Amino acid sequence: MNSRTYNLLFLCTGNSARSVLAESIMNKWGKGQFRGYSAGSHPTGKVNPLALALLKQLEFPTEGLRSKSWDEFAAPSAIHFDFVITVCDNAAGEVCPYWPAQPMTAHWGIPDPAAVEGTEVEKKFAFRQAFKVMETRIKLFLSLPLASIDSLRLQERMDAIGKTPLEGQPK
Repeated sequence: MNSRTYNLLFLCTGNSARSVLAESIMNKWGKGQFRGYSAGSHPTGKVNPLALALLKQLEFPTEGLRSKSWDEFAAPSAIHFDFVITVCDNAAGEVCPYWPAQPMTAHWGIPDPAAVEGTEVEKKFAFRQAFKVMETRIKLFLSLPLASIDSLRLQERMDAIGKTPLEGQPK
């Protein structure tokens, strides 16, 4: 039995929706083997209320969730991450800080539900869709045999997870 806890950082530009959803999902399904964190390159300073409402409705952890800069995690004395995953295309294209311990990285882009304009129902639907895609990808990641897979194969699998088709898009 592997008793190691892996640290995983989800990055987005604003750290108000997708990366926060991912942090909460990882902390629920990671069950102590994984600890999820989130940050942004240009944080908005607040978590989107629709993200928080959805997490509470689905009984996912919300305690301690906040919008914060990735600079908090870039210092040598900060938490060392095993994995860093970008969840928005803007953050994937930005020059990231140097991460101590040189974590494995991947990109799992998901459309920004906070950018959806329309009715309240349409906005909530966008958050639910982003949540479903992120939850599916995290569960695929959690099913990987980390103790027995080599780093090249693990990187390939992490990249493939990020290419999992989004619901409603062609495969």
